[in-house]
Amino acid sequence: MSDIGDWFRSIPAITRYWFAATVAVPLVGKLGLISPAYFVLWPEAFLYRFQACYLPWVILGFNYIIGGSVINELIGNLVGHLYFFLMFRYPMDLGGRNFLSTPQFLYRWLPSRRGGVSGFGVPPASVRRAADQNGGGGRHHWGQGFRLGDQ
Repeated sequence: MSDIGDWFRSIPAITRYWFAATVAVPLVGKLGLISPAYFVLWPEAFLYRFQACYLPWVILGFNYIIGGSVINELIGNLVGHLYFFLMFRYPMDLGGRNFLSTPQFLYRWLPSRRGGVSGFGVPPASVRRAADQNGGGGRHHWGQGFRLGDQ
């Protein structure tokens, strides 16, 4: 027995706990101490168990369970709801004044460009225009090529 105990204590800590859990969890389920249904991840219950509007509160609950700061999560939820209300709900639904707007220096630094991607394998229009002006843009003409088996 001493050899098994020495071997178990010689395993690195994380591996030791992982190994112990892989032995203990099925054993607890097999002995009926805890229902095996609690050990199964039901994807439909996990992926579809709450709606998107509740996601901030679900994250707050998970953070509370793992021992994180609930105050920071509450402040984040409050700021997010306040931003959404002042940016969208109040001006659009209630006809109120728009209190929040993006500062102009951000538009100068980060222009709001749309359509930068023109498709798979096709460079954006600005690159195509530059390539056409440079006489093909340095493309290579490798010849017609041959199919395999042709000689």
